[in-house]
Amino acid sequence: MQDYHWNNFTKRVTIKAPIFSLYAAWATKTGLESWFLREAIITKADGSLREPDELFEAGDSFEWRWHGYDETTVDRGRIMSVNGKDELSFSFSGKNVLTVNFQIESGEIVCSIEQQMQQDTEAEKRYFYIECALGWTFYLTNLKSVFEGGNDLRNKNVTIQKLINA
Repeated sequence: MQDYHWNNFTKRVTIKAPIFSLYAAWATKTGLESWFLREAIITKADGSLREPDELFEAGDSFEWRWHGYDETTVDRGRIMSVNGKDELSFSFSGKNVLTVNFQIESGEIVCSIEQQMQQDTEAEKRYFYIECALGWTFYLTNLKSVFEGGNDLRNKNVTIQKLINA
């Protein structure tokens, strides 16, 4: 049996929406809060806050909070690269890097994410691989649902815990 590595994974989903609309869903406060987060606070490199519909720039930092979790659950990271149209990457949860891109394949828009785990130990990599792969599967499904049917599948009740849709 071949040794398994926990260094990265890729998830892909087709979504019927214009590429720039999908890009803005990942690259603006308003976009992220429409399908992914309860709150996204985006800070420019100069320390000022980004406007809700203003596209992120490389060097921005963020704080994220989710529906279904209280105020103590916060993730912080940095926008690492953006191209303003179909690709961006950001760090989160310490040593994870996610690259998001959009492309046309066989006439359909494909949203593809690749997560790199850069933790120091295999146990940490394995934890983030498993937990994040599960989480991104749900959130990509929710992104598709929001764009194609308008249904937001997230749990927004903080009193109900241990759900896959929180």
